[in-house]
Amino acid sequence: MKELVTIKAIARQLGVSPSTVSRALQDHPRISLHTREAVHALARQLNYFPSTTARNLKSGKTGIIAVVLPEIRENFFSEIINGIEELAFDRGYTVALYQSHDKVEREERIFTGLASQRVDGILVSVAKETQRFGHIQAVIDRQIPVVLLDRIPPGIAAHRVGCDMERGAYEATKWLAGRGYKRIALLNGPIALVASEDRYRGYVKALLEENLPVENALIKRVDLTTPDVIDKMTQLIQSAIRPDAVLAFNDYVALDAMRACRAQHLRINVDIGFVSFANLPLTTYMDPPPLASVEQHPFRMGTTAVEILLATLVEDNESAEFQTIMLKPELVVSQAAMRVQEA
Repeated sequence: MKELVTIKAIARQLGVSPSTVSRALQDHPRISLHTREAVHALARQLNYFPSTTARNLKSGKTGIIAVVLPEIRENFFSEIINGIEELAFDRGYTVALYQSHDKVEREERIFTGLASQRVDGILVSVAKETQRFGHIQAVIDRQIPVVLLDRIPPGIAAHRVGCDMERGAYEATKWLAGRGYKRIALLNGPIALVASEDRYRGYVKALLEENLPVENALIKRVDLTTPDVIDKMTQLIQSAIRPDAVLAFNDYVALDAMRACRAQHLRINVDIGFVSFANLPLTTYMDPPPLASVEQHPFRMGTTAVEILLATLVEDNESAEFQTIMLKPELVVSQAAMRVQEA
């Protein structure tokens, strides 16, 4: 293997001290212009690269941001990663990505490793089954900054970035009611997720304002797996008060619920209308897509989380107040789906 070029090697060739070379590489004004130019020229000639490890040891920083997400194969979380990576890269940080695969045990192991490896900060969206958060608190107690992202657990003193899901569910339900739907079902997420309760509150608030009954038989919780969604949607279809519309936890849940409807020979957005969350690109390939989908701005969520984390790294953590930023959702109506309904 080719030997790595060091500051000491450059210093030997130029007949100066290593500290002079180090300062010259940083264009320190105390080093003469002639010496700085000579050092830079030889460094380029020898293909010298500064040691990140040495620089990090000196600064006490690693230059690494850890990101812990449930599943990057889901387009929503991929968009969050895109936002995180773009801004982090521009600011000179490396992103280390970890997936919990929605398993609390795996998530806990990841955090145990991060606590010992030392990273500059952590961005996390918790697993759907996580109901205890000691592993997150443990890294906070070790003075590692944490930003809670999208799936935000309760009771943790940390920065938070998400989207106002209560408002999103409220506006989606009001929109369905405004189009004449009377029996609006809710295919909600796991009870462990705060976002599920946010959706429920917005849904109920809208129904009450529209003088529509809140029917427990029209509210189902799903574990976000395809078999469970199909099972719960089939239960709704076969119930005594079959819904004429469904508000789904996200676009993936809507897609699986639509499969259940087709299996029962029901026409999508004609016999049962669908509105969902996330507004993912996959909806453009659905035939037909949901009538509307709530845009949660995952890319902006990612960049906002990085902005907060990097600001925390240069501030006095003792005095800084924790921020909570909830992005405003946007109900995006599908024109193709609207044409299907009107036909």
